[in-house]
Amino acid sequence: MRALFVLTPAESKKLIAKAVAQMEEVKRAKENGKILIGHGSTNVFVAEEILGKEKVSELWKRESYLSGVILRGTLCTTLGAEKPPILVLNRGAVEPPAPTMDVLLRDFGRDSIFIKGANCIDPEGNAAAFMAHPEGGTIGWAIGTILARGIRLIVPVGLEKLVASVPKAITLCGQQTFDYCQGLRVGLIPLSGGKVVTEITALKILAGVDALHVASGGCSGSEGAVTLIAEGEKKVIEKAVEVIESIKGEPPILPRKGICPTCVPSSPAQPKDYKFDEHLLRCCYQGKPEEEIPPYLRKR
Repeated sequence: MRALFVLTPAESKKLIAKAVAQMEEVKRAKENGKILIGHGSTNVFVAEEILGKEKVSELWKRESYLSGVILRGTLCTTLGAEKPPILVLNRGAVEPPAPTMDVLLRDFGRDSIFIKGANCIDPEGNAAAFMAHPEGGTIGWAIGTILARGIRLIVPVGLEKLVASVPKAITLCGQQTFDYCQGLRVGLIPLSGGKVVTEITALKILAGVDALHVASGGCSGSEGAVTLIAEGEKKVIEKAVEVIESIKGEPPILPRKGICPTCVPSSPAQPKDYKFDEHLLRCCYQGKPEEEIPPYLRKR
């Protein structure tokens, strides 16, 4: 039996999040260890699936749990004062995060999970994330400890972010290498050793079905959509259809951008006494009054 599915980015995020929550290592960590869920649009859905949507809504508004964002055709960030702290679960219960990443990860071990979204993935399964913070932000402060200790890194990422080569993309990025940049200047960090979860992985986890990515794109709200074809026994395809139908119509997350005249890129893992180098230009719109910002970026 064969089936064709079309998923908008929001639907893909929901599907991927459902799969992450059902991974055996995630269920073990929820029961016996710690889970860190970094900021990000896909991770909003991940948090809701692991912790429960009602519980998450008690903690923060879903559109606020983002940091770096791409909106209005620009690399941007949410307002630092509106960002909730990093979500950390200890045996399934929310606990306040430590003030610095090294302290926060001190009790993380082989049964703990670090969940970090990505900005790109390639056909080889390599994934990477943008860094707008000059010190690398949340993942920049964490990746050494993750790799040194063998903490399980899970990378939920939709196929809308498919690129030709992540290693090549990494060599082309770097905050201080651009003469012109639409919005934030960024570097790109490889999420080495991470277990990547895409829509294809999700369908395998949730329905036991094999799928192939055959097309991308759309319009009228389906920009970034991915088209998949799944093949398998009747029972598994019917299960896949059931799963997909359960997430169809998922609305997108609509975050609010930072305020350009006063914006300072920040990270939820940033030490409170951190001082930015005032000489570094972090965004082409940084510090500009509203009248000097393009009209499409003025309103939050």
